[in-house]
Amino acid sequence: MTERYIRPTRADGVFNGFVGFLTRIGLPLAGSRVLAVRGRTSGQWRTTPVNPLRVNGVRYLVAPRGNTQWVRNLRVAGGGELRKGGKAERFTAVEIADTDKPPVLREYLRAWAWEVGMFFENVDKNSPDERLAEIAPGFPVFRIEPAG
Repeated sequence: MTERYIRPTRADGVFNGFVGFLTRIGLPLAGSRVLAVRGRTSGQWRTTPVNPLRVNGVRYLVAPRGNTQWVRNLRVAGGGELRKGGKAERFTAVEIADTDKPPVLREYLRAWAWEVGMFFENVDKNSPDERLAEIAPGFPVFRIEPAG
């Protein structure tokens, strides 16, 4: 598994804090949610703003920074919550194979490039499928479904 990880800068921390605040009070920025997932060692809830994506009726979470702490925690927990305002939607998560990622990455770039495009190393929504397949191992993607 590729260990690509882009550490957030201080400015990123400020931006994420602002987006998280707006989402927690019920004013999400362009559909953002606060992801809550149990820490893999502490068991405590950990939160971060995310940009859920829907492709052909299926919902996904994409990690544009690579193998972040939330990715590592989600792999262990197998699910979490997407929060907005006072509401929390429980979900289960399944990481998808690298070969299945190109169409999801393309749609993610189409929807969110204005916010996360700088993490995609000269790849955009118009890049060929071969290029998206080439970078896919460095971008974890999870299919999310309501927890039952």
